Amino acid sequence: MTSPYVKGITREEHLAHLRLHPDASHLQIPEWADVKPDWTAESIGWFEGETLTAVALVLYRAFPGTGRFLAYLPDGPAIDWHSQRPERYLDPLIAHLEKEGAFSVRIGPPLVVRHWDAATVAAGVADPSVRHLRDLPTDGIDGYALDAAERLRRLGWRRCKEEDGSGFGLGQPRYGCQIPLAGRSVNELRAALSPNWLRSLQTAEAGAVGVFWGSADDLPAFHRLYRATAERDGFKPRPLDYFRRMWQALNAEESDRLRIYLAEYDDEVLSSALMISTGPRVWHSYPASGRRGRELRPSSLLLWRMLCEALDSGADTYDLRSITPSLVAEDRLVGRLLFKTGAGGRAVEYLGEWERPVGSQGRVLQRALSIYLARR
Repeated sequence: MTSPYVKGITREEHLAHLRLHPDASHLQIPEWADVKPDWTAESIGWFEGETLTAVALVLYRAFPGTGRFLAYLPDGPAIDWHSQRPERYLDPLIAHLEKEGAFSVRIGPPLVVRHWDAATVAAGVADPSVRHLRDLPTDGIDGYALDAAERLRRLGWRRCKEEDGSGFGLGQPRYGCQIPLAGRSVNELRAALSPNWLRSLQTAEAGAVGVFWGSADDLPAFHRLYRATAERDGFKPRPLDYFRRMWQALNAEESDRLRIYLAEYDDEVLSSALMISTGPRVWHSYPASGRRGRELRPSSLLLWRMLCEALDSGADTYDLRSITPSLVAEDRLVGRLLFKTGAGGRAVEYLGEWERPVGSQGRVLQRALSIYLARR
């Protein structure tokens, strides 16, 4: 078998491969580079002979004063992680990135290790002795993902710390929530709603709340609710220009890859969210709501409409993005967790992000970067 090698490819080659193999995350499409202007981006490909077998988007971030780069593949690379020899893909990746000046490589294998069904999560929240998802019995474990973690360790990779808010823009969520759609009907999705969630949906349906597709002109209304959500939940919001850039970048190749949905009542936007579609997967991103009109349950109707339209589009997974792994009822984020699992979602634990030093100075520069970030 020919050993693969890695080299840079054009944006057009990257897009052409994804049209044939559309399973990559939206963080691994060429358009995502245009959302991240603080990073330098490169499309790369794995070749066996002259045949392109896999592609990835690499983001490079310079470490000040060194002339070297951190290389980051968010939610990637989308290689054959079931292979018994991942070094066939990872070794040529590292060799290429070292030539490009990387001192460290960070990857996010797109693998789910464990999942917990909605009923299991709800029982855990109700049990005072349970404080974390990992305290619960799992409803499913992927042996391939566990094997991949062990192989990464043997190859010198180490698991990254959780997102530290450093501003380097690193870190995808370790815990998330997904609603399986493949082979299911609308009636089956509705039957999977928790009793509380169903009552909220019925309240919204009985009221005068309307859900609509928006346009770029609606981004300011979305952003107003997003800022209110950030203040309520205690995170730093992204600026409006970030979402305008995202709208332009993600809709450059496909006009509705990024959609904005709005729930309105009496001409006032009460809830909003973004939907990102790539291949068979849909991401529910940046859900936002204010305090006004909450008794009308606009967020429930908004999510239900988006979920049904994702099903109609042929998607097989509806990804509700990050959740807290904490099951302590007093945690302010547990309500969001129960909202997502109550919609029929299952909590998932991803393999997480991993890093490896590159070159003779890689480990020293990794430590220096950690100190630099800690002082920012």
